[in-house]
Amino acid sequence: MTINEYLTSVESERQQLLSSLHKIILKTNKKVAAEVGPMMGTDMIQYKINGYFVYGLASQKNYMSLHAMPMYGCKPVHDKYSKLLKKAKFQKGCINFKNSDEMPLDLAEELLTDCAKIDWEAIIEKYKKPKK
Repeated sequence: MTINEYLTSVESERQQLLSSLHKIILKTNKKVAAEVGPMMGTDMIQYKINGYFVYGLASQKNYMSLHAMPMYGCKPVHDKYSKLLKKAKFQKGCINFKNSDEMPLDLAEELLTDCAKIDWEAIIEKYKKPKK
């Protein structure tokens, strides 16, 4: 499935928000490559850098999800946006939301800009090194 096919397959009231978030991810992090693939029991748009999962965008039954691994690895970013995006439901590495009131695009762009500054690939490589 292509990204466009994925975006047009979701509920019509979600298409604009997910399409806008997709564009913001590509705009704020030029290193990512996007593809649709399965994760956590559902298809989603996965954004990877050199094979490492960085972001995910999904339409679930009752909500949409933005997975942001840099936020998972950077507590200050997580804390900042969990306070700013009060209507959304935060987990360690993802944000669940139902509409643009819960995920305003200006704050989403700010979050993704902050996430793009974090070298997620370096963090993963550090954890892959054998412990002494």
